[in-house]
Amino acid sequence: MQNIQTAIETKCQAALECSAANRIKVTAAFGYGVMNVSYPPSQRSFREDYGFFLNPILGFLTKNQAPLLLNVYPYFAYVNNPGQIRLDYTLFTAPPGLIPDPPLSYSNLFDAMMDAAYSALERAGAGTLSVVVSETGWTTAGGGAETTVDNARIYNNNLVRHVKGGTPKRPGKPIETYIFGMFDEDQKQPELEKHWGLFSPNKQLKYPINLNH
Repeated sequence: MQNIQTAIETKCQAALECSAANRIKVTAAFGYGVMNVSYPPSQRSFREDYGFFLNPILGFLTKNQAPLLLNVYPYFAYVNNPGQIRLDYTLFTAPPGLIPDPPLSYSNLFDAMMDAAYSALERAGAGTLSVVVSETGWTTAGGGAETTVDNARIYNNNLVRHVKGGTPKRPGKPIETYIFGMFDEDQKQPELEKHWGLFSPNKQLKYPINLNH
């Protein structure tokens, strides 16, 4: 884990030496597993056993005004907790205020996961950091009943519309977000991992999506 921090610092120094530090921000991407499992979003923090390597990186990012990259997958949160999380809550189709976290409330899991990350950053003394969603998406096959082309279409189209408005904790602040992925990867294993693309391997669009909302 120490190698991650060393690599970040080395690349940042290279950017400084070529006078590109203001244009090139060096950071690292983390999976959502760095978070603990407490609930609601306002009570989230980073896992204590990750603090030895995560805290120095957060300090470095704060000092250099670089964002934290985080992979945010409501899909996996849902499939790992099907009896506790509603499908419409993951697809941005639930009614307003479904999940209370006074004084805020949540109508979708993406916002709850983002605000949990913001709360964790505040607890770690890095509350000024912005968060870039480096990966999110919905697979179209290889899983359970929720794994359909239609659900992927609903999730990704609603995601594109939604991220411009921010979250309950940071309203009006657009979220830089990257959909995973462009193409299916038919050589990956297990089967679930093959079908995250907007396009099939033969370059056919799998469902309509508007990326210009």
